[in-house]
Amino acid sequence: MENNKVKVKIYGQEYVISGAKSREEIVQVAAHVDVKMQEIAEAANASGVAAANLGVLAAVNITSEYFQVMQELEEQKRINIQLEKDAQHYVQLWDESKKNYIDYKEETQAVVLQKEELLGQIGALEEENRKLKAAVETARTQTQSSMDAVVKEVEEKCRELENSFFDLQMENLQLKKKLEKYRNNG
Repeated sequence: MENNKVKVKIYGQEYVISGAKSREEIVQVAAHVDVKMQEIAEAANASGVAAANLGVLAAVNITSEYFQVMQELEEQKRINIQLEKDAQHYVQLWDESKKNYIDYKEETQAVVLQKEELLGQIGALEEENRKLKAAVETARTQTQSSMDAVVKEVEEKCRELENSFFDLQMENLQLKKKLEKYRNNG
């Protein structure tokens, strides 16, 4: 690494600072020390305190700022660690959600397939039911036709029997009349 030598002015005195930092960084650090020393000198003059140990007071103030920044940095690190844990937790939740969604999707597809299969079975059963109803209707019609034919045949035979019975009664009456006629004549 290359050492940079930079001439700076702090609280009215010139210094040559050598370091591995860039020229801009060295100037920025020196300017910060100068501002702090100016602030402390103003505060010391305002409160009537002698500014004999201005460098030590500036170092104490800058160190105090440093510790405060370090404390804030530690707090930020703690927050970052918590944020990383939270992020990991949310990633885990996201992965679980994706898995649950995939499982749900697969279950839904299985249910849809099962529904389609059941609808197919219902369709087949409805078709079979329709055929059975048609067969029942055909059988009922045929049975009704057969019964109608049997009833007609029975009715025809009954009429024939009635006619035969009527004829026999008429013949019986005629025979009775003839018999009476023979009895009366004889």
